[in-house]
Amino acid sequence: MLTPFDFNYVFQESVRVGSPFLTLVTRKNTLNHPRLGFAIAKKQVKRAHERNRIKRLAKEYFRHHQHQFPNIDFILMAKQPVIDLDNQQIVETLNQLCQRIIAKQKD
Repeated sequence: MLTPFDFNYVFQESVRVGSPFLTLVTRKNTLNHPRLGFAIAKKQVKRAHERNRIKRLAKEYFRHHQHQFPNIDFILMAKQPVIDLDNQQIVETLNQLCQRIIAKQKD
């Protein structure tokens, strides 16, 4: 997702799941595939290389698991303590959040 319109659409009527490290904000879309966007604030994750690491891991996770997701727009938001996690812990946190989203969307 790239445009402000896409982001505003998701934030209007969203389903949220969170952890102490990451928050996923989602909403069903009218397309036939899931999309991913990022809202990682400099205030939360100060260093660019840390923000880029989180984005890189999330993109790779979604690339490998996109066939499992329904038609949903995802926005990933990071919280400050995420910089203390290693890559594997970030991927595990993403996996837990995505499983919770899929369960909520089925309800």
